[in-house]
Amino acid sequence: MTNKETAIKVIQDMPDSVSWEDIEEHIRFLAAIDKGLEDIKTGRVVPHEDVKTSLGNWLYE
Repeated sequence: MTNKETAIKVIQDMPDSVSWEDIEEHIRFLAAIDKGLEDIKTGRVVPHEDVKTSLGNWLYE
């Protein structure tokens, strides 16, 4: 399914009373998921141990 087809389906499945803000938020959410999945496919990720270390440093500063 293309991005356009996905956006149309998402909007069609929403209630008629949906706000512009809700539509935008949902579309941005789906786009972020797609970007994350693409990052995973191409190896643009941070190793789990690095995240744990970074988060630990941030939490306990």
